[in-house]
This record gives sequence, C-alpha cells and structure tokens, in this order.
Amino acid sequence: MPANPIDGFEVDPASIRTVGRDLQRPECILAERDGSLWAADARGGVVHIAPDGSQRIVTQTSGAAFANATDDARRFTEGTLPNGLAFARNGDILISNFGTDRLEVMKRTGETEVLHDRIGGRPIGKVNFVLRDSRDRVWLTVSTTIPNWMQAISPAIRDGFVAVADDKGLRIVADGFHFTNEIRLDATEEWLYVVETCGMRVTRLRVGEDGSLSQRETFGPESHGAFIDGIAFDAFGNLWGTHVMTDRIFAITPDGDLRILLDDDRGSQAGKALIEAFHADRATPELMLACGGAIAPWMASVTFGGPDLRNLYIGSLRATTIPWFRAPVAGLPMAHW
Repeated sequence: MPANPIDGFEVDPASIRTVGRDLQRPECILAERDGSLWAADARGGVVHIAPDGSQRIVTQTSGAAFANATDDARRFTEGTLPNGLAFARNGDILISNFGTDRLEVMKRTGETEVLHDRIGGRPIGKVNFVLRDSRDRVWLTVSTTIPNWMQAISPAIRDGFVAVADDKGLRIVADGFHFTNEIRLDATEEWLYVVETCGMRVTRLRVGEDGSLSQRETFGPESHGAFIDGIAFDAFGNLWGTHVMTDRIFAITPDGDLRILLDDDRGSQAGKALIEAFHADRATPELMLACGGAIAPWMASVTFGGPDLRNLYIGSLRATTIPWFRAPVAGLPMAHW
C-alpha cells in the first residue's frame, strides 16, 4: 500500500481560516462542486454561503425558531433544530431535525415537508443524521428515544438505532447503539460506519443488497476516551472525525490506528471532569457547557469541499463561523458530488 498522506500531518492552528458569520449552531455542513456551503442553523433552517462569501438563511416554512429559547439548558434540548443534512437527488435538502424529531425535506426556497416522524407506529425519537447513498436509499440515525437527549448522556442507555428508507418504506436495520450519531459509507458502500457518541467508538456493519446490516464490529480503538460526533472519509480510506466538547479532530487509518490531528482541548480540566462524571453516570448540562475550545467550540463534524475536495470544514454546536484548513488528501466524494 502507498504511504498514507496523513503520515506526520498535524493541523497548524495558524493556518486555519474561517467562512461565514453570525451563524447559529452550524452543526452539519454540505459542500457543493461550485464552492457553495450549506450549514444547518438553529434559527430553523439552513444558511447558504455562496462561493463569493455572501450568505443568506433559508428558513423552513413551519416550526418555531429554536434560537428563540433563552435558557442555556433549554437552548440545547428544545424546539426546531436542523441537525444532519443531505442532498436529495433533485437538490432538495434532507434535514434530520433534532428538535422536532422528524426527517424533513426542504426545497432551497424553504418549503418543507415531513417525510417521517414515526416508525413502527411510534414516535421516531431524536433524529440525528441523514445520509443518501448511490441507490437513493436514505439512511437515518436516531440517537435515543428519550425526549431530552441530555438525559441519554449516560453509560447505561443504549437505545439508539439506524433505519433505512427505500421503496419498502422506513424500517430499523440495527439497534442497541450507545447514542447513535453520524454515519458514513465507505467508497464501495460495502460497510456502514456508525458513531456511538456515548460508546466513544466507531462501529461498522456490512451492508446487504436489501439494506440489511450485519457483521457488527468496532472500527479502530474500543474507546477514544472522548465523545465522538461527526465522521467523513478521505479518498485514501482514512476516517476523519471530531471529539465533541473536548474539541479534537482525529483520523482512523485503514489499519485502525487512531491519529489526533488537532487538539483544541489539550487536557483541560473541564474536559477531564466531564468524562469522569460520565463514567460515574452523573454528567450534567453544566459540566458539558463548561467544555469547549477556541477554534470551533463543541466540534461536531468535518466536511471535505473545495474544487479538489481538500478544504476541510469544521462544523460545531457553539460557533458562529466555520473554520477550515487544507488537508493533505482529498475527501471521498459523497453521493451528490
């Protein structure tokens, strides 16, 4: 195998630039070939950042603005909250809404429809992330069925699941996850990689022709010792990701080795206190809110973009702009690319 392009690579904080302004919770970012970025926004929609840097917010046609809440604890748990994003084949935006507990589809002019809000006759739960594959199947993660997600930040709760929507409808294909978060498919769509945030690991499952998932196994270390949020593949096969609240960017090599590429936490006491409290099953919103670095507080996702797919954009839960840097390798093109 040729040398891994990330060998010896670390992100130089001085090289980080930013795009966008006055954003609210740009958790998930989509990049298009023309240089456009689309970022989820807590005001109840998606911000479009044009290649020239101009931006506009496209708000959904229904739902109260999540950002109107004033109390910090409520602000992270209630209301309309666009979270994971994906492009439908026609360019509409699929939205996993972590506030309304629905999978929605929004036109680029804001008109919004609910695609799914129930599964098996029950409310679907905390819809976290959405991913479309090359067959137009839509993959969905639900972190927990507990309405207040912060109560699911516990070593004892494993009620997350992965569902798929295809011509047979929406169905659960794997469950028992420890706070399911972002998912990605590898280059051949043979394996689905699943973040278990509270399991502090990445799990992968083999994808069957019928959308079934099997051969569940851990990819990389059994524990990162940190909460994982977003992931994305590069063209070499490294799986990049974020440690949320302790604010690191990592990569797992094809051999399963964990590399820390950017550390904006550097062993802070707040981060240590949160992890210790979690293992004792006493993590609180106050402990979580005490954490966060300076670059992109509560790093949540990584997105490859730019004409050569080597711009690496950092999504976050508490920043108002999007930091980015040049990666030593291109990202794996997504289905819409």
